[in-house]
Amino acid sequence: MRIAIDQDKCCAAGQCVLAADDLFDQRDEDGVVVLLDAAPPAGALDRAREAATLCPAAAIEVSA
Repeated sequence: MRIAIDQDKCCAAGQCVLAADDLFDQRDEDGVVVLLDAAPPAGALDRAREAATLCPAAAIEVSA
């Protein structure tokens, strides 16, 4: 699995962090998403997909 984020699209809603705080964080200065693991284990796939679905800016892309 690979995860990609587009920080330019991010609106700092924080839904990704709520869904998968082991995969995503937010910058302190502006709340923009920070990817913690671009290639997490397969067991994180459901959480990564949920985060992508919840993202109001569609800034997260997950590929298996």
